[in-house]
Amino acid sequence: MPEPRPIPPAVHAAMNRREFLARAASGTVVAAMGGGLLWVLNDRLTREARAMTLADGRPRLPPGQRVLEALRPMGGVPGSPSPADVKIKIYGEVEKPFELDWNGLLAEPQTELELDVHCVTGWSLLGAAWKGVRVSHLAEKAGLKKSARHVVFEGAHGYTANVLLAEALAPDVLVAHRHAGKPLARPHGSPVRAVVPGLYFWKSAKWLTGIKFVARDEPGYWETRGYHNHADPWKEERYA
Repeated sequence: MPEPRPIPPAVHAAMNRREFLARAASGTVVAAMGGGLLWVLNDRLTREARAMTLADGRPRLPPGQRVLEALRPMGGVPGSPSPADVKIKIYGEVEKPFELDWNGLLAEPQTELELDVHCVTGWSLLGAAWKGVRVSHLAEKAGLKKSARHVVFEGAHGYTANVLLAEALAPDVLVAHRHAGKPLARPHGSPVRAVVPGLYFWKSAKWLTGIKFVARDEPGYWETRGYHNHADPWKEERYA
C-alpha cells in the first residue's frame, strides 16, 4: 500500500492525522473544494450506490457522480436568515394566490423524507433527511389552473430556477426548512429552500421567496447562462 501523501495544513485544521489515515484506509478521499473547506468523498459509498437501482430501474447514482458524506454549500447571494422575514408567494396560474410567512409554513402539513440530491459539479448526497411542505400541497391549496405548465422557484436577489410542472409536483419535491434533523444552515438556504431531488441541485432554489406557476417556460438564472434547461442527472443534462 503506498504511503499516504503529506497532509495539507487545511486538513490538519479539520481532523487529526489518525482520523485522516483511517479515512484513507477505508476508501475515503478528503478533498479541498474551494473556500478553504474540506468535503469528504467516500469511495466505498460511491461503489455501493453504483450497485443500487431505483424502483424505476435507473441506477441510484447518476453517471459522473461521486458520493459526499455531508451537504456541500454551493454559493449564491444569501437572503435574510431570519424566519421573521420569510414571505413565500404562491402565485401565477392559480385561482387563489397566497403568501406564506414562517408560522404559516409550519402550520401546513409537514413531510419528512430521506432524499438523494445531485450537484452538477459531480457530487451527490444520498439519503439526506429533509423536512418541509410538499409543493404539490401548496399547488392544490392555491387552486392550480389547467393552463399551468411550468413552475419557477424564486430565491433571494432575483435568483430563479424553472421546472416542468409534473416534476415540481412530484411527491418528493419540498419547500424545506430542516436538513439532517436541524434547521437549515445559512449556506444551505436558511430559513427555507426548495428541494427538487430528481434534477440537478441548482434547480433547488435557496432562500426561497416565491413559487410561480406559469403557462410558458421561463428559463432561470443558470439556464440563461449556459446550463441545461431540464437538468436530468441520469441523462447528464449539465450544460446546453
